[in-house]
Amino acid sequence: MYWFYVGLLGPLARLWFTPTIKGLENVPKEGPAIIASNHLAAIDDAIIPLVTPRMVHFMGKAEYFTGKGIKGKLKKFFFTTAGVFPVDRSGGTKALGALESAREILEDGKLFGIHPEGTRSPDGNLYRGHTGVARLAFETGAPIIPVALTGTDKAQPTGKVFPQRHHCTITYGEPIVVEKKPADQLTHEEIRDLTDTMMAKIGEMSGQKYIDMYAQVKKKQLKEARAQAEAQQQSPVE
Repeated sequence: MYWFYVGLLGPLARLWFTPTIKGLENVPKEGPAIIASNHLAAIDDAIIPLVTPRMVHFMGKAEYFTGKGIKGKLKKFFFTTAGVFPVDRSGGTKALGALESAREILEDGKLFGIHPEGTRSPDGNLYRGHTGVARLAFETGAPIIPVALTGTDKAQPTGKVFPQRHHCTITYGEPIVVEKKPADQLTHEEIRDLTDTMMAKIGEMSGQKYIDMYAQVKKKQLKEARAQAEAQQQSPVE
């Protein structure tokens, strides 16, 4: 079904988004690789598979797979057949199953796609990367392909369900080759260094301003600021 979706939606997406694709030769024709991209809009997970010549497996919110009724079943069927597997984003050890699935995908010689920021950028800037990507690369020996998306946030602004017509660019950077290492030999410093190198490559290609904090923290700050502003507006004037 994956290639059916690509064959059906690919031509429509190219007409709608008129994408410019750069560096596609950097995607290996065979063998495992991690497609690590910035994250600007919900459609990012659709744009990358539609322009990549190999199947890309992405994580998806667990809620996509647990819906009730016909709508829930259809949504689960679509995401499952599109190569998406569930991840529990509530934190702690609940996400370990998704990382294990990602490891199996790479060990099977396939492509695994992920957004190291962990969530969409709240303001178009590039945020600090989580270290799970680097750890997967070290433990499997899979190269990291840094990918920069531009224009997808204009095609699908926050809160907009159906994307509007807008030109997008997808740039695939040169692979970051990683030497395979056992988990017990990895240090926090080398995992963080590889993560920061990956994010710097993405930033160079996307042109985004880098913010050295996690996007989730920034979103929390913005939410709290909005709540405070609303509370001040609703408070009685003395």
